[in-house]
Amino acid sequence: MRWSIDFPIPASPFPISHDSKVVSLGSCFAQTIGSKMQEAKFEVLVNPFGTLFHPLNLADLLKQAIPAAQMDPDGVVEREGVFVHYGAHSDIKGATKAELEENYTRQMLRLHHALKQASHLVLTLGTAWIYTHREYRRVANCHKQPAALFEKKLSSLEELEKGLRPVLRFLTQLHPNLRIILTLSPVRHTKEGISENQLSKSLLRVLCGQLEQQLEAVTYFPAYEILVDELRDYRFYKSDLVHPSEEAEHYIWEKWQQFSFGPETQQKVAEIQKIQLELAHRSFNPDSEAHRKFLQNLLSKLERMQGEVDFSEEIQDVKSRLQR
Repeated sequence: MRWSIDFPIPASPFPISHDSKVVSLGSCFAQTIGSKMQEAKFEVLVNPFGTLFHPLNLADLLKQAIPAAQMDPDGVVEREGVFVHYGAHSDIKGATKAELEENYTRQMLRLHHALKQASHLVLTLGTAWIYTHREYRRVANCHKQPAALFEKKLSSLEELEKGLRPVLRFLTQLHPNLRIILTLSPVRHTKEGISENQLSKSLLRVLCGQLEQQLEAVTYFPAYEILVDELRDYRFYKSDLVHPSEEAEHYIWEKWQQFSFGPETQQKVAEIQKIQLELAHRSFNPDSEAHRKFLQNLLSKLERMQGEVDFSEEIQDVKSRLQR
């Protein structure tokens, strides 16, 4: 008897290679995929403003990043002696307003330059529920301020499309070689309620489908469907029953490779992952001749691949171990 459905995922029409420059923005899953790609030696900028869950918050950020806009001072809020901004995650903070603005500006410039050079933009959408400050505007993070300050609402499909589509269209007109991969976060937003989470995810999935039809530069990767339809079991979630387990993340990463990377890139990633395992190895006797031989072989592999990917730090590390 079969206990799961393994559905076919067509290869992306916009393959990613080690020559690609990638920006990954959005929910926790954007962080997961982006970090795994960084480990595999791809050039990726991952969530410079922390996790953002709503498509309109992502649209706001992208609109600001195109001209590298300055921080809106009206969005600054003090939380437990630290200054943060309603337009960003609490990762962007400062001991003073000036320090917050400095950090905010630094990250905005990073995103601005990365988008100018990017070949791929990965956007992971998390929820259609949004919070609007009663005296400010919609926010990306409430920063644990009193609930009475905010109004919560479910964005309509029309609002989502009108907010995100023009930004993506403008980006691709500005940078004709940019390709956009949309994905839906498999993380369950159960704090909104089970039915409310399903309603939210449904809206986001339809949004992705419409954007894929309307914009030639857009394609979709089914991370959400892999977890809820193919894996389909709570053993593939962490103990909070909300976030995918490490096993599930690895499985989706394998599917992402098949979707995003051509055969040569997949082979290179497999080789890099083997090297990463060897780099993490710690010998029982680091002074032994066998370990020195192991390090020499590892150094040869690193130097052989250095022309294709950046292993400069790792090469220095292995050389320093050999000199001890």
